[in-house]
Amino acid sequence: MNIQDMMKQAQQMQERLQQQMVEMRMDATAGGGMVTVTVNGNKQLLSIRLDPEVVSKDDVEMLQDLIVAATNDAHRKVDEALAGQMQGMMGGMGLPGLS
Repeated sequence: MNIQDMMKQAQQMQERLQQQMVEMRMDATAGGGMVTVTVNGNKQLLSIRLDPEVVSKDDVEMLQDLIVAATNDAHRKVDEALAGQMQGMMGGMGLPGLS
């Protein structure tokens, strides 16, 4: 395989990965499911769902902490999913040590 073919293949892989990131949806919860967030592969927050029981004007800090925890967990899940996809794609290029 020559360098031009490798560059073309790498560009195609990058385009596929970018499309997968846009389409990816990752949910994460905190507080035993009291807070659920959904992010895409670009780590953009798409939605927040709150159990009505967690909404209390007397404990706003807990709700804020749960939202942050769920969002951070969703971002971690995206990182793990993308790392797995990258490893699979790179192994497919036939480069030594990556398969």
